[in-house]
Amino acid sequence: MKYLGWFVVFVLLVSPVFAQKTKQVERPKLVVGLVVDQMRWDYLYRYYDRYSDKGFKRLMNKGYACQNTIINYIPTATGPGHASVYTGSVPAIHGIASNSWIEVKTGKQWYCVEDPSVTSVGGSDKAGKMSPRNLNTTTVGDELRLSTNKRSKVFGVGIKDRGSILPAGHTANGAFWFDDSTGNFMTSSFYMEALPDWLNQFNNKRLADKYIKQPWQLLYDKATYTNSLPDDNAYEGTFLMEKSPIFPHKLYEGKQSNYKFLRYMPAGNTITLDLAEACIIGEQLGKDDNTDMLCITLSSTDYAGHNYAPDAMEMEDMFLRLDLDIATFLDKLDDLVGAGNYTIFLTADHGAVRNSMYLNSLKIPSGNKLEYNSSVELNHFLVEQFKVAGLVKAISSYQVYYNEEKIKANQLDRAKVKEATVAYLLEHEGVATIIDLEELDALTIPEPIRTMIVNSHYPKRNGALLVLLRPGWYSGYGKTGTTHGSWAPYDSHVPLLWYGWGINKGVSYKTVNITDIAATLSSLLHIQMPNGNVGQVIEGVIEN
Repeated sequence: MKYLGWFVVFVLLVSPVFAQKTKQVERPKLVVGLVVDQMRWDYLYRYYDRYSDKGFKRLMNKGYACQNTIINYIPTATGPGHASVYTGSVPAIHGIASNSWIEVKTGKQWYCVEDPSVTSVGGSDKAGKMSPRNLNTTTVGDELRLSTNKRSKVFGVGIKDRGSILPAGHTANGAFWFDDSTGNFMTSSFYMEALPDWLNQFNNKRLADKYIKQPWQLLYDKATYTNSLPDDNAYEGTFLMEKSPIFPHKLYEGKQSNYKFLRYMPAGNTITLDLAEACIIGEQLGKDDNTDMLCITLSSTDYAGHNYAPDAMEMEDMFLRLDLDIATFLDKLDDLVGAGNYTIFLTADHGAVRNSMYLNSLKIPSGNKLEYNSSVELNHFLVEQFKVAGLVKAISSYQVYYNEEKIKANQLDRAKVKEATVAYLLEHEGVATIIDLEELDALTIPEPIRTMIVNSHYPKRNGALLVLLRPGWYSGYGKTGTTHGSWAPYDSHVPLLWYGWGINKGVSYKTVNITDIAATLSSLLHIQMPNGNVGQVIEGVIEN
């Protein structure tokens, strides 16, 4: 009995130690990623005085701002951007070489989330043949799911399929994107065989019908939009049946095909955040002891940016309205998950260049001649040199893809074909240099451009040559609108804001890379980094 008594005392003394050892790892209830498509870094400050206190300013002033966040690869595009944010990797490793590419082995054009093996769920057939199978690496969401034996839930939502699929990853519980033919959000059989009840209920509300019938009016008096060019300027495009790009924009004509124009309206962001809220409620995200993750992409900024260019009144109004939408969403997170229970970060997949004609009007060198991206003109030139048609299969993402079968079948000297191509392309005014992607060891070009090119080289999905344009130059958008894709700061310098659980309040001007986001999130969550991660933890973001 004496020994039994001492044993009881021993158990009582050590039990707190065992209790501490079984205590759960401290994590937020919910992690939310916000990627704002085509958000230049300077939009944070260009419209700062007009933002509310509860949207962008709440994240900037009450969280941690990384002021010099750089995309460390090219092309700066949506697919690679979303993949790199959530994998902590670069195209050379995660394999998402661009939004689309040509498979070198087969010569087939391939979209970044294309997957013929899956079927549509809740939408049109073609729009549903999508999955993350082309992504070679895990995401933060994948690693979170693995670390909790799949008890954590991970979802991706966005208007763009690639904007919801690539962030969510391979093991996600679901990814949902917009179907232009129905005005509904859908998914593919990669994730599930039927839409969840909460999403059917959301679709049945017909919010797309509601929003598209509402003309896009300016939020404030037109005279207050002093950070933009006048309405109806020469550098912005039109769409639908508009004769001129002036407010209000009336996008509804009673045709279902017009659902696609919701993408260009601020309401495209609004309906995406409506869906995010419905997902949180329907899936009970952040309601148990396992951290959940919601990846949100806001893409109307990109569609409008391409059409109107950065200096349009439409872009100022787009971001003022987005600010209010974010403020509303943050308030809902406080209500649904609890203030201080969630961690959120906001960044962008790329920026955008100013319209070239506008830059020219200011005597800034720029240009956008279409032949830089035209395989037709290049093939005409090569026929004169080698008497064989169609030697170039395509010029995509400023890369030259050859028809390798034709070169072999006609016993052409491939090196001479490349030499002739380089000579032709260098004749164009906006071309700075041509990079031989098959001879990167001999690459002599300044940093950080050299590293950006190396980080992007995935031989199975890259062309043979890369056309590097002068700053301010681009191709493909004619006289109005704009695009992105280059190494230059207007495309590669993006915002990065952190807020909420485990996040310090502060600011840093140290250069960090977009690939550092995943490493920092992984450290915050005490999980393994994604398996292709090359980023580093950003010092100062996480509370000690």
